[in-house]
Amino acid sequence: MENKITTERIKRDLSEWLASPARKSQTDGERYYDGRQDILDRERTIIGKDGRIETVDNLPNNRIVDNRYKLLIKQKANYLVGKPMTIKSNDRNYSELLHGIFDTKFRRTLKNTVMSAMKNGISWLYPHYDSKGKLRFKLIPGYQVLPYWADDEHTEIRCAVRYYTETVYNGSEKKLVNKVEIYDTEGVRRFTWTAGSLESDSDEERIPYAVSMSDNKGYNWERIPLVPVKYNENEIPLLNVVRSLQDGLNELISDFENNMQEDARNTILVLKNLDGQSLSEFRKNLATFGAIKVRNDSESKGGVDSLQITVNADNYQAILSLFKKAIIENGMGYDGKDERMGGEPNQMNIRSMYSDIDLDANDMETELQAALDDLLWFADCYLLNTGKGKFFDTNAEFIFNRDILINESQVISDIKNSVGILSHKTLVEQHPYIIDADEEMERIEAEKEESMTEQKDVT
Repeated sequence: MENKITTERIKRDLSEWLASPARKSQTDGERYYDGRQDILDRERTIIGKDGRIETVDNLPNNRIVDNRYKLLIKQKANYLVGKPMTIKSNDRNYSELLHGIFDTKFRRTLKNTVMSAMKNGISWLYPHYDSKGKLRFKLIPGYQVLPYWADDEHTEIRCAVRYYTETVYNGSEKKLVNKVEIYDTEGVRRFTWTAGSLESDSDEERIPYAVSMSDNKGYNWERIPLVPVKYNENEIPLLNVVRSLQDGLNELISDFENNMQEDARNTILVLKNLDGQSLSEFRKNLATFGAIKVRNDSESKGGVDSLQITVNADNYQAILSLFKKAIIENGMGYDGKDERMGGEPNQMNIRSMYSDIDLDANDMETELQAALDDLLWFADCYLLNTGKGKFFDTNAEFIFNRDILINESQVISDIKNSVGILSHKTLVEQHPYIIDADEEMERIEAEKEESMTEQKDVT
């Protein structure tokens, strides 16, 4: 491994990475999520002269997208981070400060980051100061970042290269320009990428990550401010797992509609003694008037027959169900219309339905916890720099409240049956109506004190 990552090496590596299958799988993950799937480019073909495949444009060619892949991503992201997470600490002041940093805006960014990680296999959070000097976090999708890892486990980066496209205006003329940013512990270097060459965008060799509002000086973090958020330990996009099934589903639905549209006006016709008219002219008249004029006398027997293929809708429905079920199982999601949910489902049936998505969420939560631990370091630095306190050695725990369907009546009944066995706080934390257990405990104590005061006043 080279000790120093030179600009020449970055140019070479960036060119290779932009054309690599790994990055293509990331951009495909974004493209499929947006509904721009391969079925939209499909052409109808026939076996032509000399047995060669030829494209035809006079047959129905429906291109239907049933985007189950997008549904999977939304389902899994909402399941894991759709509800507000809880931050616990033995220091109540520290906990409140962290809630102020990891606020609703951060939760929205975190959810988008999780979705981006599923589409790209990995995404990145960039800690920075906004115009008011507050710590914020920006999402950078995985297909924009080429990391140089410092270890084989991909837990720490030596430096990173960001490639993105920026819209610039020259007067009224709009132009897309490719930009490159190189991040290391000494700051950011910014370039324009043109035909494999890097042209500097700044007179400064490196630009600092932050500028102090008090003395207007530039400062850098001790760490590179890029935190990886992985979908899994191998950084494999979700699309790699379900792509063939998603394509098969699109093709099946499109073919079904094609077959339904191939009626007597555009299917195979057998002409009997119908001379004096070209086939193209015959087809045009048939499509225009919907009628055929034939002669049938003692000398010639005229007529038209068709070769038809019966479309069995039941077969299509059976295969369609198999595809949808396979996408859910391979993508480790859940089916909200599962037959186990009929009537009044018990908690065992609910947990069984959620078993796959829960297993996948456990893996991603492990990656998220590692990312949040890195973000916590930047938050501690921010609190120290703003005079809020030094909390580097103070414990903090992030708890994800998963959005799982529950049988509330059964859970409440189980809580009642556990009174005297578990602590009051533990029971309150498990109640389905409770969001903040500490706040609820304070309310309970306040109500007790108020009740005791009223009793004293009566006596």
